[in-house]
Amino acid sequence: MTIAKQIAKNLRDVHFGGNWTDVNMKGTLQDVTYSEALTKVQDFNSIATLTVHTTYYIDVVTKVLQGGPLDAKDANSFILPKIESEADWQGVLEKAWQNAETCALLIEQLNDNQLLEIFSEEKYGNYFRNLMGMVEHMHYHLGQMVLIKKMIRSATA
Repeated sequence: MTIAKQIAKNLRDVHFGGNWTDVNMKGTLQDVTYSEALTKVQDFNSIATLTVHTTYYIDVVTKVLQGGPLDAKDANSFILPKIESEADWQGVLEKAWQNAETCALLIEQLNDNQLLEIFSEEKYGNYFRNLMGMVEHMHYHLGQMVLIKKMIRSATA
């Protein structure tokens, strides 16, 4: 397995399962209702906000992998679409799953030499750093989602 294929596997695993932590985004969010997803706990971001935030960065990386420019603003990554129903929330989740798979397919096409090339601009480092950082970012926010979900459900129990 090439390094690029391993990175793609790691991205899929954090989304769909199979990683060594035995926690994944789809499994964690499969029973979260839209009202739970929008619930604010203390001053933490909501589960919906974290989901949109992580999907935003996968979209940004995907565009670079497709040959486009790196065009991202942290502030834009926290802008929620309209979520007023279960169907809206399921649409957010479906977009997350589709975008993760699209990005993983593009990562798999890279060769190991490309992983050492500059990612958009030198200040961002190479592809490897950015792709692994994206997976680490997912794990970080997945942990937050798990904790927020537990806090919401313990408050209503």
